[in-house]
Amino acid sequence: MTGGITTLVLAGSRGAEDPVAKHAGLSHKAVVPVAGTPMLARVLETLLASRGVGCIGVSIERPELVEGLPGMAAHLASGRVRVLPAAGSPARSVLATLATCGTPLFVTTADHALLTPAMVEHFLYNLPPDADVAAGLARAETIRAAYPETQRTYLRFPDLTASGCNLFAFRTPHAKGVAEFWRAVEQNRKQPLKMIRLLGLWHVLRFAAGRLTFAAVVERLEELTEARIGWVDMPFAEAAIDVDKPADLELAEVILRRRAALPSA
Repeated sequence: MTGGITTLVLAGSRGAEDPVAKHAGLSHKAVVPVAGTPMLARVLETLLASRGVGCIGVSIERPELVEGLPGMAAHLASGRVRVLPAAGSPARSVLATLATCGTPLFVTTADHALLTPAMVEHFLYNLPPDADVAAGLARAETIRAAYPETQRTYLRFPDLTASGCNLFAFRTPHAKGVAEFWRAVEQNRKQPLKMIRLLGLWHVLRFAAGRLTFAAVVERLEELTEARIGWVDMPFAEAAIDVDKPADLELAEVILRRRAALPSA
């Protein structure tokens, strides 16, 4: 990879019932402190320190939340970081950024409080060369070996059990089809019959029977989106630990304090 990839941080509000924001009494989960520092500030610090990352856009409804982060004024003034209006959902915000900035586009989330430059760089420098879009996944054995107590949401298939890492690369214009499919999933997530139609009944039945492979899902998604889809095996358990609930917040604080106590290399 040469140069820096345009990067989008999804930091929009998930509404008044977001469990982490509600727990902290704040409007946006993105600015909830973890070990004393707002999550969004941690993510931006990591991205700014990562090789391969270019200009960074933050998708959020309230620009002042970004402007008020410690040390952010200089990065905003230089244009390295800029605030983008949230478009109502993660997929819509990605589509809006693709429309204005094009590809390649690297996307992550503001609740990735444990993100490190090593994770970012591993992802960006190991993208499948023939993929239009790629996502980072951490295998279940990687996560359980490090944090057996954590409850993660796993994609369970006969050939792979893994958890998403909120790391996405939209590498070519064909990747737009994946973002559009993502938007359709968002729109129909509370309507099971429409969700089944999106993937196809046969694939849903195979999944229910425990016979649907991850490879078959990727193949089906490629048919639906007309894009080549790949993934990056993330060897970092913490890459799959985002802050979706108060228990995640507690775990993230424990991990960050443990990191802070380690001697510098």
